[in-house]
Amino acid sequence: MSESIADSVRKQAMVSKQAARKLAAISGEVRAAALNEMAASLQQSRAELIRANEADLADARAAGLPAPMIKRLEISDKVFAQMQKRLLDVAALPDPVGQVLEGFTRPNGLRVTRVSVPLGVIGMIYESRPNVTTDAASVCLKAGNSVILRGGSESLRTNIVLADAMIAASDRTGIPAGTLQIIRTADREAVRSLLQQEDLIDVLIPRGGKSLIQRVAEESRIPVIKHYEGICHMYLAADAEEQSSVALAVNSKCQRVEVCNALETLLVDAASAGRLLPAIKAAFEQAGVELRGCPRTREILPGIDSAADEDWETEYLAPILSIRVVEGIADAIEHINTFGSGHTDVIVTRDMRQAQTFVDQVDSGSVLVNASTRLSGGGDYGMGAMIGISTDKLHARGPVGPRELTSYKWIAYGDTHLRE
Repeated sequence: MSESIADSVRKQAMVSKQAARKLAAISGEVRAAALNEMAASLQQSRAELIRANEADLADARAAGLPAPMIKRLEISDKVFAQMQKRLLDVAALPDPVGQVLEGFTRPNGLRVTRVSVPLGVIGMIYESRPNVTTDAASVCLKAGNSVILRGGSESLRTNIVLADAMIAASDRTGIPAGTLQIIRTADREAVRSLLQQEDLIDVLIPRGGKSLIQRVAEESRIPVIKHYEGICHMYLAADAEEQSSVALAVNSKCQRVEVCNALETLLVDAASAGRLLPAIKAAFEQAGVELRGCPRTREILPGIDSAADEDWETEYLAPILSIRVVEGIADAIEHINTFGSGHTDVIVTRDMRQAQTFVDQVDSGSVLVNASTRLSGGGDYGMGAMIGISTDKLHARGPVGPRELTSYKWIAYGDTHLRE
């Protein structure tokens, strides 16, 4: 009698739990060596990887998947190089495990420390982008965690080749067997079973569409680090300069329209709207971006479409941008805190006092001043790689890298100390 999917997932979770316990005794140097070996192993498996990716892309096109999703699936030369680089970058980071976060000696001589430790077993459920496979493996291993990967069915062949290359590298460098595992079926029963392993899996990290994240959060009792929508804003203040405003807005929106930290709503101060909007329109028209504006925006740019109420709370992930004219910084902050997703928001201004007001009052995981929304990520923040951008406030917020996948324990050293 064949093994059921539920039984198979249960066994994988049990193996991951045992691996996590063994991994606690593995040094940071060994974990870093494994990550370096993984980058080399990807190179050795490149031909097989490209064949698998081409097969996944062919199926995606035949199924009529949208162009942005197909682009996410593709492992181009650039994406492949980035996957290798992130493995190496994460390997080079300081070890986040075993760090003394604080320490002190009590008056009675008891020595107390708080030390960083791994979370344990991570369940990673994601869609589309195969590079998440390598990013998740690197970040989890760097932080001393075991991980069970469950990628989307649309990239199953690609993900399995990536995982197998990294598993082989782990085995060669002394990482406990089962530290890195992947679910090798597209059957949705595997996800359902994974969500039920609350006694074995310590944290779930879903990365994908809003419906996936909601399903994971609603159907599982395992703690979830959630990455909801990326409704990212840029506010052009009254003193914003035209050249920098255009460059920042276009880069934020057009560098990659299909990613979560792409710009979705542009807020323009009423005092600068007449000066800035015509140049912004020209730049976005040249880039092929559809503009939707509020009534005041359309007075200045009469040829654009009207923005409906739902546009302010829509993550397009497409070449569409909504624009609203606002009455000063307070109006901009109110709009962002009302319609934003807590992901990434930007102010463009030369007035650092105004910038500080924006930074203090915008309730988002990343708030940037005079910088593109596309910079709110693990690599650009010096984290090497990340496995999502948390829009929660607990346990992690913003980009989730190795340090965010640690917890801590209290350790006390005594000499026959007794409670009085």
